[in-house]
Amino acid sequence: MADVYDVIIIGGGAAGENVAGRTSPGGLSTVIIEKELVGGECSYWACMPSKALLRPLEALNAAKRVPAVAGAVTGGVDAEEALRSRNAAANEWDDYWQVKWVESVNTDLIRGHARLTGTKTVGVDLAEGGTQQLAARKAVVIATGSHTAVPSIDGIDEVDAYSNRDIVTCPDVPESLVILGAGPVGLEMAQAWKSLGTKEVTVIDRLGVDELPHMEPFAVKVLIEAFEEEGIHVILGSGAVAVSRADGGVTVQLERGEAVTASRLVLATGRRPNTSDLGLESVGLTPEDVIDVDDSLQAVSVDGGWLYAVGDVNGRALLTHQGKYQARQAGDHILGKGTTAWADNVAVPSVVFTDPQVASVGLTERQARERGFDVKVVELGLSVAAASLMGKDLKGGVKFVVDQQRKVLVGATFVGPTAGEMVHAATIAIVGEVSLDRLWHATPPFPTMSELWLRFLEAYGY
Repeated sequence: MADVYDVIIIGGGAAGENVAGRTSPGGLSTVIIEKELVGGECSYWACMPSKALLRPLEALNAAKRVPAVAGAVTGGVDAEEALRSRNAAANEWDDYWQVKWVESVNTDLIRGHARLTGTKTVGVDLAEGGTQQLAARKAVVIATGSHTAVPSIDGIDEVDAYSNRDIVTCPDVPESLVILGAGPVGLEMAQAWKSLGTKEVTVIDRLGVDELPHMEPFAVKVLIEAFEEEGIHVILGSGAVAVSRADGGVTVQLERGEAVTASRLVLATGRRPNTSDLGLESVGLTPEDVIDVDDSLQAVSVDGGWLYAVGDVNGRALLTHQGKYQARQAGDHILGKGTTAWADNVAVPSVVFTDPQVASVGLTERQARERGFDVKVVELGLSVAAASLMGKDLKGGVKFVVDQQRKVLVGATFVGPTAGEMVHAATIAIVGEVSLDRLWHATPPFPTMSELWLRFLEAYGY
């Protein structure tokens, strides 16, 4: 006989936890089923440990840029200490505190591999052995995340390539790296490991400077300049056609004829949803595909509105904060509040935590024009007093994309120190559709980097 809950959540990562954080306090009996660590990818193999690897270089460079303290900087990043900090950020890959949080919201936890078996029913292969059958009164939520996509390249299965998990949790500093993919994972790991002592790092992407998705070309150029100064080689516009292993290393053959060799190959080539062994076929869905959902996060191809999918598994916005946002909306929708995740369609903020940071939200200029907006663009350097206080030779700039017809911001990109802290103001402006006429009266404090908003409005014509 099946154990019955109001809500069954498959996947105990950040998204799954946030669904439970709404439904259980809302009065619905809730259970999370997790086959790995409660807390998921972000806590143990992505956001937290990767940022712990990046923070030392950011702090070091910040000190070097200030003349009054630059002379006190006599060494580089302590790799051993950085790795210890990385391990601590991942709580030594122990989910004790995450489990305590689940308990604190009166949610049950089952460890095991869950599969849909039919309408509102789930079977679990328990971690300790045996099986358990569950049934949901109201909803089943799939929050199983994603994994590294393996590209179709000749020889890729024979070179023992690193996934994002492998490179983030690597116990020792690799001798050299070649990284396929110039997205956030590839760029962050390239800079992190170079700062920790990897002698040669090369980043490769088949897309050119003007083609990288969700990245303004100026931001890409700033990062390339910074990387090249640090000895990181970036090759764009030439994808890998073959890889092979020889003499203890990996050789990558590129489309334009050259070859790059390193001790390890890292795949930062996008993500695939974790849907291959979830029993999706039992409800008419296709395994290995994303689960298409509407703005209420309900699976569009499943009748009855009982199946939800949140986070990476639905393919809408593969970012932890967006997965958590979707989870909150889904949880409230299950509670009958009629909420929708419409922000996914207009304002998805993201940060690449390199030095300099790249933070963006909304549409790039190219995307805005493709959607038919009457666009006016304002591009600026870091031309505010606070920039000089942060030190010499700052790299970066900002770009604002305005819908002329409504006089509202539809996209913004910030490159430079504290960029990740500045982007939320743009997110608020876009989500709130705040007119530039009104923004003109939002005075930024002096001297802060936020004064870039004043310079933007002045350049626009105020």
